[in-house]
Amino acid sequence: MPINKSKRTFIIAEIGTSHGGDLEKAKKLIRAAKDAGADCAKFQVVFAQEIIHKNTGLVKLPGGDTPLYSVFKSLEMDEPFYKQLKDMTESEGLIFMASPFGKKSGDILNNIGSKIFKVASPELNHFPLLKQLKSFNKPLILSSGVSKLRDIERALEITGRDRVSLLHCITSYPAPENEYNLKLISNLKNIFGIETGISDHSLDPVLVPSISVLLGASIVEKHLTLSNETDGLDDPVALNPQNFKQMCDSIRKYEDMDLKSGLDKLSKIYGLERVTSILGDGVKKLAKSEESNYNRTNRSLHSLEQLNRGDVITKENTALLRTEKILRVGLSPHLVENFYGRKLTKDVPSGEGIRLEDFL
Repeated sequence: MPINKSKRTFIIAEIGTSHGGDLEKAKKLIRAAKDAGADCAKFQVVFAQEIIHKNTGLVKLPGGDTPLYSVFKSLEMDEPFYKQLKDMTESEGLIFMASPFGKKSGDILNNIGSKIFKVASPELNHFPLLKQLKSFNKPLILSSGVSKLRDIERALEITGRDRVSLLHCITSYPAPENEYNLKLISNLKNIFGIETGISDHSLDPVLVPSISVLLGASIVEKHLTLSNETDGLDDPVALNPQNFKQMCDSIRKYEDMDLKSGLDKLSKIYGLERVTSILGDGVKKLAKSEESNYNRTNRSLHSLEQLNRGDVITKENTALLRTEKILRVGLSPHLVENFYGRKLTKDVPSGEGIRLEDFL
């Protein structure tokens, strides 16, 4: 059963954390999403300890290099804040949606009555989160950036396919448009028998979204910001309100065209070579810009404290976290149940990934 039952493309304005915890700024972003033509305003419910370890390292922002953990900590808000976001969104006639990153954030969204949930690409292999969201019995959208076909299969084995949609995505900021391989959109639909769309991190407001709808995408998600100069994590690659409206207008134009007419028109404007490079071959694989991030952006088993030889691994002294750049990658979530209760044969520093060789 598709989430989007309309013939119109479902357009998601990914506000994420661009509001910076400021409800007035959030209100401006929601209004900008509505005025641009979006159907949905989407947010992120962030609690740092659900996402990364405090030793993860720095992130480059317009204001300078900043510890990523402290950035996430600064974005932590309580349940009433998200209830107000939901109320403001719905008062503008838009659908409220948000991405949780663990049990606490998932419970908050369920408590405030969220009608639909979104799983970000790095959480595609966060199996405890997927099981929690499945238990809510609500529509679910999965992003599939920095993943292989088997990763998608494992996620769908948990969530099922009823009222589940899948977004093709390149997890790179910004994502090179010539790596998008948009022919994959229809192939994913045929492989899994579910509704598909695009989560777009490229910079151009028209090309990837418009080609996607020509190729059958029924959902388009793209980041929205009031300014590309602000310190939001995704603000540098987001669209400003004017460009977001340009995207929405283009989607509405091309969703009514047949594939050949639409591609011909775009090729005349942007050039055949550029359009062809975005189409790709339709085979699911990691994009070149994602290869170094595979397993690092995704979840793996990490220690929450200094663990020593002989210590027993439990769900209390470990967590499934994003590894990011400087820590080592741990066991994949689909393997970890086999290792809880086992003793380490090596010391594991706090924050580091716990590997198979740490038990040998």
